[in-house]
Amino acid sequence: MPAPSRPLAAAAVVAVCALPLTGCAAAGGGDRAPGRSTTVAAPQDPTPGTTPGTTPGTTPDPTPRPAPGTTPAAAGTPVVLTIDGTPVPGLLRDNPAARDLASRLPLTLTFADFDGVEKIAALDPPLTMAGMPAGDDPAPGEIGWYAPSGDLVLYYGDVGYWTGIARLGTVDDAATDLLAAGPRDVTVTLAAAGG
Repeated sequence: MPAPSRPLAAAAVVAVCALPLTGCAAAGGGDRAPGRSTTVAAPQDPTPGTTPGTTPGTTPDPTPRPAPGTTPAAAGTPVVLTIDGTPVPGLLRDNPAARDLASRLPLTLTFADFDGVEKIAALDPPLTMAGMPAGDDPAPGEIGWYAPSGDLVLYYGDVGYWTGIARLGTVDDAATDLLAAGPRDVTVTLAAAGG
C-alpha cells in the first residue's frame, strides 16, 4: 500500500486529536456547571472596513462612553438628606416617580425602622408609578418608594425583590451607617442640593 500524501495525513492527525475533545464536551464532564459552555473564541483582527469590537455587518454602539479615568455625569437630581442633623449627599434618579418626589422637595419626615433593613415614612399623596417597573430589588444605600403601603423608604440592608418597589435614588454610604446605627425613629429632611 502506498504512503498517504502529507495533506491527507495531517488532516487525519487533526481529526484524531480533536475527537477526544468533542467527546468530553458532549458528555458534560469536568467541573463545569450544567449548561455552561467553555468554548473561548480566539481574538481576531477586524474585517477591513469594520470598527474593532464590532461584528461585520453591524453598527457600532452609538452610546457615548466616558474617557478613561473620568467619571460620567450623573443623571438625576442631586439632593441632601439631613439625618438627625447630619447632612449626607444623594442623587434622585431620572424616572417618573423620582421626578414626582423631586417636585415636592424639601420634605421633613419621621422615618420608623422596619425589619432592621429599612426606614419608612408615609408620604401622601402617593408618588406616580406610571412608567415604572412592576417591582425592583434595591440595594443598601438606595432611596425607594413602596407603592402598596405608600411609604418612602431608605434602605440600609438588603430586602430583595418586591412587587411595588420603585428605586428613586441613592445616598452616600454615610447615610447607610447612620440609619443602621441610629435610633428606631429618625427625622430626615430631603432637599435639593444647593437649595
